[in-house]
This record gives sequence, structure tokens and C-alpha cells, in this order.
Amino acid sequence: MLQKILFVDDEQNMRVAIYEALSHRGYAVTVAENGRTALELLAKTAPDLVVTDIRMPEMDGIELLQQIKTIRPELPVVIITGYATVETAVKAMQQGAVDYILKPFQIEVIEEVISKVFKPGHKALVGRVKPLAVSLARGGSSGAEPPPIIGRDRRFLRLLERAKTVASSKATVLMLGESGTGKEVFARFIHQASDRRACPFVALNCAALPESLLESELFGHEKGAFTGAVMARKGKFELAHGGTLLLDEIGEVPLHLQAKLLRVLQEEEVDRLGGREPIKIDVHVLATTNRDLAVAVKEGSFRQDLYYRLNVIPMRLPSLRERREDIPLLTDFFLKKHTIRHARTLKKLSSRSLKRFLGYPWPGNIRELANLVERAVLLSIGEELEPWDFWDEEMPSGLGRAISVVDSSAPSAGFVAGQLGDGAGPSMVDNLGKACAADKKTLNSTCSPTFRGEGGTSGEQEIDLNLAGHSLRDVERHMILQALRQTEDNRTHAAKMLGISVRTLRNKLNEYRSQGVM
Repeated sequence: MLQKILFVDDEQNMRVAIYEALSHRGYAVTVAENGRTALELLAKTAPDLVVTDIRMPEMDGIELLQQIKTIRPELPVVIITGYATVETAVKAMQQGAVDYILKPFQIEVIEEVISKVFKPGHKALVGRVKPLAVSLARGGSSGAEPPPIIGRDRRFLRLLERAKTVASSKATVLMLGESGTGKEVFARFIHQASDRRACPFVALNCAALPESLLESELFGHEKGAFTGAVMARKGKFELAHGGTLLLDEIGEVPLHLQAKLLRVLQEEEVDRLGGREPIKIDVHVLATTNRDLAVAVKEGSFRQDLYYRLNVIPMRLPSLRERREDIPLLTDFFLKKHTIRHARTLKKLSSRSLKRFLGYPWPGNIRELANLVERAVLLSIGEELEPWDFWDEEMPSGLGRAISVVDSSAPSAGFVAGQLGDGAGPSMVDNLGKACAADKKTLNSTCSPTFRGEGGTSGEQEIDLNLAGHSLRDVERHMILQALRQTEDNRTHAAKMLGISVRTLRNKLNEYRSQGVM
């Protein structure tokens, strides 16, 4: 039975092109020129997937998505957008879209996305849209749009289910985990899943303030309470009244404030500095820490009674290395997010990079992954994102353990002797000119150097280059990058393969980076 797709776009040329392309590939395609028509066809054709443009007259793609999720919550929807704002893309995922495509796109891109949606086993993901891309609270002290929660790791999904169960209670939740595991994002999820979602979400990093300011930030103060208190000021507990207060890095609260914090949690009232009467509050308190508070209690740096009060609902967020199944999902999300944000062309992660990602220990967890992906989106120049797009010359020590050892066919010490010279000079351009017998400015012929090992053909490696019409500098850079690819980014072997020193290779790579071509 043919899989049915409903495609929605107000541009006739686009509808015709997609209809012909997808029909030719064996899908039963129905097209609609606007959201109203799409909703009518939804009941008549019962599609297995909806693909819709964002910008359309009367009813836009986001509104159509919301309507579809009301009628058929389990139906997967893919959004197409040419309006590159991260807010639009994140909003689409928050509303339940399973993926989005950036205009302009090749037909292969939409085919790949559709193929993923229809792939066996994907339905379980689509049916669990909220665990995969959970809508989070927009509210908060910063007012920033929070990212969705991405994941399909079973332990992680069980943790989400537990969070939803306790979200509407007033029980204190203590979130434990390494730095960068997404504890604040998780806290926002709990707030959004509760009946307090329309009220404030307020976060305070207890480690970011000196002791002299932390007490006032938490509990507020009256005018004249201390030098410089020229007016009364509400603390975070009062600001979060009716909503949720996140105490980030609770383990850093000084001992003398822990007793006052315990009283607020027990009595549900706060005393401002310099105040005369306690102020009643209604706040759901969440706390996070990357410390082992049980150990801190034994060491005497954290009150035992406060620990028990906070630890009513403990939740340990797994590190990224414990969620390896989610690494491709998270990487894909950050790739699309930063591609939109920086208005770049969407690129794929190479198989080599994915292998590295899955083997790397990720000491910085999700935050480190997001930062590396953003760097690669900004600096990469190839069609795919390779390991050297993510890590600088000095790679993290843990990465070395993730890199597989180059096999016995790797270049030996005698490679390229006589092809590119002895490698002593700082530039490869002259050597390339000799090897290809080409003009110094532009190569007008095709040259495919073959680099051979000491043993003749055994261990032979080839770099095939079509050099016609390229400058020698371009050829040089291309050969260096190809050598790095063939040697799995092993610079020692790559240098031997090219007949240059490791230092020369390093200098070349630094030169390319400074010129913005790598």
C-alpha cells in the first residue's frame, strides 16, 4: 500500500514539482494551496505525513500544524521554511513538528526527511513527539525562548515521565548531574508540564553571586536595610509567587543562609532583610547541583535537614556519554538550529565525525556538543562536516582514545619522496609545480599523483585530483585535506604521505584557518 503524503504550499510551481518528484518515487501525493484546503483534505485522504510551508496567506504553517495536532495528534508534520529565524524553527518543533527543511532545498533533501519519517521504528518517535521535542515554558526571568528537550534514550524518557508526574505537585525536586547535562532546561520542562505554566519561571544561580548579595537576591530587602538599599526590593521567592523558582547550584549556598532557606521551604513564607512581617509565598521550588550533597553533608558543608527537605524527589540527569543513542539526534538539532541562526547552508555530519562523536567522552556534555556544532557551522568549508571542523589543532585528550588507529596500509616514511620534494621547505607549491609540470599560476591539465610506500605498490595510496583550472595554492590545500582524510586526521602520517614535516603541515593548517578557508 502506498504511503500517503499531503503537501501544502501556496506556490503552484512548488506544488507541481513536489507532486511529480514524490509521485515518481512511489508515494501517493495530494497537494493543497492553503491551510483551509489542507484541513479539508486531511479528513478525506487520511495522509500518513503532512509537509507544509511556513509562510502562506490566511493560515500559516504553524497554525496549520496546531490544527492538525488537535485533530490527529499522532500525525507527523514536517515544516518547510525559507525564513531563517531560530524562533520559527524551534516554535515548529515545540508545536509538534518532527522535522523541518530549509529553503532553497534539493529534492534529495525532502526525500531523505520523508524516508526517515517512514523508516520502521520511527513511528514510536513520532508518536512520542513531546519526549522528542518537548514544548517548554517561554516565561522566566530572562524571557529567552528555551530549547526543546531532545531524546529517545529509554532512561531519559522514563525520567521525563517521572517529571510530568510530579510537575503539578509542590514537592521539591532536586536535579543532580554533571555540568552541561541540561538541568535548567529540564526544570523549565517541569514548569511547563505543571498547572503553573502561565505564571513566572524564575531562575537564580547560587554560585554566581557573592554571599553579600545572595541573601538579598533570595529573600528581598526593605528600604534602608543596609547601605545602598535606597528602595524596597522583592527577592526571587516573591518574584516567583504562583510559579516556579529554580535554585541553580544549590550546593554553593553558604551555611549561614541554609538555615534561612530551610525555614522558607518549611513555612512557605519569606522574611525580607530589614522587614518586620513575614510574607506568604506560593512557589514550587526546584534545585540543581553537580555536587554530591550527601558527601557535603558528611563533610559539614551542607545542612542535613536542608538536604532531606530538598531531596524529596531526586532526579539524576544522565551525562551525554550515557545517552549515546541521542547524540545523532542532538547533533542534528543543533546543526539545524545554528544553520538557521547564522544563515548558512545546511551540511551533514560525515560518517567519520559521527564515529568520533559516538566514541568521545563529552566532558562538557550537551553544552560542549552545542558549542562544537556551532563552531563547525561557522567555520567549515567542505560539503560535509569532518572532525577537523569541530576540533582545533590541539584536540581534547579524550578524543585521542576515540580515534581508531590507522591500519597497516597507512603511508610509511618513504611516501612521496621525489613526488613533492623532501618536505624541508615551508611551501608545497614549488614541489607541486614540479610534480605536475604545470604553470605557476593556473593548472591547465589534469594531474593525479600517486603516493607510494617504500615497498613499491604495497601500501600504495592515491590522491586523485582534477587540477584543471585551479591555482596551485588551491591544489596544495586540497591535497593536504585529502591526505588528512585518508589518514583519519593523523597528522604524522599525513605529513609523511605528503613528504613534508609535521611542523610544515601544522603551519599550513594555521595559515588556512587565519585566511578563513578552513
